[in-house]
This record gives sequence, structure tokens and C-alpha cells, in this order.
Amino acid sequence: MNLPIDLDSLSPDQLRALAGQLITEVQVKDREVSERDRELHYRQTRIDQLSHEIAILKRQQFGRRSEQLNSEQMSLLEEAIDGDIAAIEMELEQLKPSPAERQREQPKRTPLPPQLPRTDIHHEPVSTACHCGCERVRIGEDISEKLDYAPGVFTVERHIRGKWVCRKCETLIQTPVPAHVIDKGIPTAGLLASVLVSKYADHLPLYRQAQIFSRAGLAIPRSTLGAWVGMCGVQLQPLVDALRHEILQQRVLHADETPVQMLSPGKGKTHRAYLWAYTSTQFSDLRGVVYDFADSRAGAHARAFLEGWRGKLVCDNYGGYKASFQQGVIEIGCAAHARRKFFELHANHSSQVAGHALPFFSALYDIERDAAELNVDERYRLRQSRAKPVYDALHEWLTTQRKLVCDGSGIANALDYSLKRWEALTRYLDDGSVPIDNNWVENQIRPWAIGRANWMFAGSLRAGQRAAAIMSLLRSAQLNGHDPHTYLKDILTRLPTHKACAITDLLPHRWQNSQAC
Repeated sequence: MNLPIDLDSLSPDQLRALAGQLITEVQVKDREVSERDRELHYRQTRIDQLSHEIAILKRQQFGRRSEQLNSEQMSLLEEAIDGDIAAIEMELEQLKPSPAERQREQPKRTPLPPQLPRTDIHHEPVSTACHCGCERVRIGEDISEKLDYAPGVFTVERHIRGKWVCRKCETLIQTPVPAHVIDKGIPTAGLLASVLVSKYADHLPLYRQAQIFSRAGLAIPRSTLGAWVGMCGVQLQPLVDALRHEILQQRVLHADETPVQMLSPGKGKTHRAYLWAYTSTQFSDLRGVVYDFADSRAGAHARAFLEGWRGKLVCDNYGGYKASFQQGVIEIGCAAHARRKFFELHANHSSQVAGHALPFFSALYDIERDAAELNVDERYRLRQSRAKPVYDALHEWLTTQRKLVCDGSGIANALDYSLKRWEALTRYLDDGSVPIDNNWVENQIRPWAIGRANWMFAGSLRAGQRAAAIMSLLRSAQLNGHDPHTYLKDILTRLPTHKACAITDLLPHRWQNSQAC
């Protein structure tokens, strides 16, 4: 402990010595502060460098890749990227200040689900005797959990059918085997559901599934798996047709399309086919989506699917829908597409004019968030009172700006997109059951975009149509909160003996699990 010093009692030499000591201590402190500042500056600089590097790697990992890379090269690239990201994340963790420096609590890891089976592995000392000769006493324990996985295991159902005969009349009876989706085949409904869900929901091609099955102890040829998928597709088609019929009973629908490569028969090359998606809105009681696979983007495919339907169709500005609008279908524009035109100009070219449009759209979407939980009438009144004035102001701004820009410029095209489609864009204001944009159906197309990275192309038009049918059921099941494997296993079990007149009972939005009854 430093005692107070009486400066008056010190001699001049002692005062000079004390002053020199204090100056030395101050210089040491200054050097420590300077060193700490340099360390903090280095850490922050290095963190910024690594953050930039990891951002580039993630763009390579998730962004568009060069088409010149083959599958083996792409696999090696992905392995390298994964390793680099892991290394950078570890280095970033090491550069972070210590808990004492941060002086804040670290976020806790989310506990593993309690329903998962657990195996206890005990780690105890070989001897509990202390070096002093006493016996140690256990006073507690620390527990850490790690997640493990065991490959799937095949089991066999033995259907034993007893033969019963009357000794007097020699009459023999035997209970028949329950009907199966694949008559006289070896797969259960559960195995078929696993194959279909893995292929169409988890995007695992059949050759990968065959490898997984082989590791599990049973090699199933890919041709056999393909045959099972084809037969299931045929059996499930009436259910998909029933779902399409119910979707077309809705007065408001979304529609969108996305390209899918399809192998041209006999040519060994692919050409661009299209996957069309039709779905009810998020405001509808019916949650379902139907995919339609076609070999082109021709509007005739949309007209064929919507034949006889008269309602409000939320879509983008693709011309393939225009003919339907002349046949009684009412066009609903997409505010997200209109906003995107301005956002891209502002983000990519720093357009100030485009930037001025974005607050209008932000205000409209803030209103929609407030309207999401309201009923149809309340949503209509809210839009009339709050959204309509915003649209009026937006229209006045669009008209004024259009007079100031040159034809053919990017901002002119963005302005024209909204002005030419103004009536379609504002129709949602007059109907509380109509959404503001087409984002709902774009979310339903996303599984196909993910799948393209795995299976690359559809093998044929029939294969694409089969995929569209099965994915319609799986995605609709997910929209209704069902586990797709549980749903598909149950309907594949019931379908062979289910009455055709009651097929709608098996649709995802009406389905009741027979195994849970």
C-alpha cells in the first residue's frame, strides 16, 4: 500500500528523484496503452479482412457457378470452400476479445431436443485415492452433449398367413394379404415413402439413395428404385388431379414459372423446360400448391391449366398469361416486382431517383404487416384508409418523374413498369382477400430451385410431370403442417383400398392420420 508523501519534508534531490520515477511510470503506462491500442487496431483490421474473405467464399459457395466446371471439380471446390470457411471462422473466434475484455455474457447454445435417445458415456478417474492418502468424494459433475447419427437400418415384415382346413369337408381357408400400392412387390409403404421423400423433398437422386441403402446392408438397383417411383407416380396421380380441382375452386390464385433443364430424347442434350406453380393465397383456408411441368414456356400451358377458371390471378408481367385475361381472368399485379425495378437501379447504379421510390413501397409493406392478421373486411378498410393515400402519392410522383427522364433509360423502364400496370397493381386495395404481391408462390417454387443443384435436369417430359405431381402433394402436406414422410406413408397404405369417390379425404388439407386414430 502506497503511503502519502510529505513533499515539504523532501530535499531537492529527493524531489527530483520522485519526479523522475513518476515520469518513468507515466511513460510505461503510455507504452502499455499504445501497445493495447495497436493490438486492438490489429485485431479489428484482421477481423475486417477475414470477414471480407469469408463473405467472398460464401458467395462462391451459394452464388452462381461457372458452367465449365464438371461435377467432380465442383465437389472439390465445395470441399475446399467448406474447409476455408471453417478455418476462417476459427481464426475469427480466436481474434475475438476474451470474456473479461468483452464484459458481456456469451449467447448459450440451444439445447438438443429432449426426445432424442441418449447414451451415457462416463469419464471417471482410474483411482479415487488422493496422493495424501485420503479417499476423494464425488461432489458433482459437468455434462456436455454431442449429436450423433446412425445410418438407416432395414427390417423385414413377415406376413404369416395361416392355412385352416376342415378335416371333415376338406375345405381350406386363408386370409388374403392386404392390398399394397405395388402389388406382389417387396417394398412397404414406409420404404416407398422414404424413397419418394428423399428424391423429391430432400433432392437425393436415386443413385445416391442406392449408395445409402447399400451401406445400410441391402443393395437395391437404381433401376428397381426407378420402377418403384414410376409406379407410385401412377397411383398418386388421381390424388393430384383432385388437388388441382380444389385449387381451381379458389377465387384468387397465384401463378409463376421457373426454368428446368430437360433431357431431349435421343440427343444426349438438354433444353429448357418450365415448371409452373399454381397456389391459393396465404389468406385462404385451403393451403395447397399444384405444380405443372411443361416442355416450354408457351402461354398455352397456363391456359390449359386454368381452362374454365374465372377469378383473380396474381402474377408477374409475363405475356403468357395475357390471353387468359381476355377470357375473363382478372389480373392482379405484383408490388414486389415493381419495387424490385427501383431497388436494382438504386443498389447497382446508385440511382437517386430510384431511391426516392423505395420509401413508398416500404410504407405499403408496413401496412400489409399490420393487415396480415385481420379478416377480409378489416383488411379492406385498413388498405382504403392507409394504403390508398400512399398509392395516390406514389402515382403522382411516378407521373412527375416520367416527364423528366429520357425514353429507354433504366429509370424510365422502371417508371413505365408501374405506370403501365397501375390498374393491376392497385386492384388489391379493393379486395381484402387479394395479396399485395406474388411472393407466396415464389416461395413455393424455391424447393425446385434447390433441387436443380442436385438432379441438374429432368430425364424426360414424363419424369418431369411425375416429379411435379409428387412434389405437389409433398409441398401441400408441408403447407398444412404435416410431416411429408408420415403423410405419404399413410396415403400409400390407404390408397389401394380407398374409395375413388372419397379421394378428397386423402388431400393434405383434409387428411387425418389413420395411424394416430
